[in-house]
Amino acid sequence: MGDAAQTAKTVGGIVKGNLWTNNPIFMQVLGICSALAVTNLLTNTVIMSAGVIFTMGMTNLTVSLLKSFMPRKVRMMVQTLIIAFYVIIVDLVLKAYLPAISENLGPYVGLIITNCIIMGRAEAFAQSNGPLLSMWDGVTSAAGYMGVLMTVALFRELLGFGALFGFQVMPEGFVPWIIMVMPPSAFFLLGIIIWIGKTIMMRQGELAK
Repeated sequence: MGDAAQTAKTVGGIVKGNLWTNNPIFMQVLGICSALAVTNLLTNTVIMSAGVIFTMGMTNLTVSLLKSFMPRKVRMMVQTLIIAFYVIIVDLVLKAYLPAISENLGPYVGLIITNCIIMGRAEAFAQSNGPLLSMWDGVTSAAGYMGVLMTVALFRELLGFGALFGFQVMPEGFVPWIIMVMPPSAFFLLGIIIWIGKTIMMRQGELAK
């Protein structure tokens, strides 16, 4: 019972950390290139985030399984190759089943390989934990990444196009905010999200004291 409780506590702690207290984007400010590149439309953001969730979860699982066989001097190279393997799978699936979205995303799917969030979690967590827990860490960390990107994309598509997932939702006569379809808007929105998140955490910390 004690082991089960400890495992549940660890799993819950990973979720809380990756979704909130240690969120890879608004707490660690990692992977923000994606916030600029794909958050002008919610559909693109969902697909990109799903690719990152798959890649990150499977990378952590694989790294954890193979960590004992990786020579220390080349482990970073091996991790990069593992990430690239799963990114290629994502890219091929998109090209085969969602060619229009694959074309919209362009080179950004391939750039998942260079996403420092994935490499960071593989090195910091998967190298020293079991396979299932490592996979859970990867999935939840990517989910935290997805949550921030979806928030940015929601405001950008709503105010920039008057739509959500391609469906017009703003009333007739709505004038789109042109700045919202431009990359700088993602920086502004991300800054606001980071500011709000940090403020909430500071207040929570003060209340805890």
